[in-house]
Amino acid sequence: MNQNRNTAFSNDQSVGKTVRIVVDKLLVRIQSGEYPPDSRLPSERALAAELGVSRNTVREALDVLESRDMVRRRQGSGSFVTFESYRTEAPLPGSVGERTSPLDHLIVRSIIEPEMIRLAVMNMTPRDLEELAQVVAQIEAVRTDLNEFIRCEEAFYRSIAHATRNPLLEACYDLTIEVCRQSFRTALMRKHLTPDRIQSYQVRFNSLFNAIATRDVEAAVEITKLHLIEEQRLFLHDT
Repeated sequence: MNQNRNTAFSNDQSVGKTVRIVVDKLLVRIQSGEYPPDSRLPSERALAAELGVSRNTVREALDVLESRDMVRRRQGSGSFVTFESYRTEAPLPGSVGERTSPLDHLIVRSIIEPEMIRLAVMNMTPRDLEELAQVVAQIEAVRTDLNEFIRCEEAFYRSIAHATRNPLLEACYDLTIEVCRQSFRTALMRKHLTPDRIQSYQVRFNSLFNAIATRDVEAAVEITKLHLIEEQRLFLHDT
């Protein structure tokens, strides 16, 4: 692999900040395997709607990825992942995932999650609550499957982010989740997520859902803060 072609492009000052954010988000998805080699990316329209940006921004981000031989644009067919090396778990040098430490990640979560929960409690619709209840039921059904637990946890927080009705906040938190996939938190969870701890987390998610369902903003925020404190303790225990 030609390292020089693929390093530090997220710092490229020739493109705008929003474009660089979209590039990073797509990179993380490719690297995590969500968009595997030879797969077709969602359409520009779909990506723009999902990420809360314009189609021109998505188009510019795809141009950057194509210039680094990561995707290939086919007229009338879409954009396809071309780089096999993105199967690896190691973040690409220069990407937001590579630049983000576990402590960086926890700091961002401690800033975003409490206010995200606050907004979600105020804006959540009955349909949102019903969908969130289904995710909680999936969480409660997990016994020892770590991958399933992490998938359900991501779904829970994605639902919360969507319920804020703030597309920029939702996009920011989506990036937080995708950076989290790049191994450091997953490795931590694999070490500490015993069946007993899974059960403890299930109780916490259930309590958080009940606080949200009853519109108890302060209780929901407090539960979220306590969860983050526990994750910080796990991290500090390992450093």
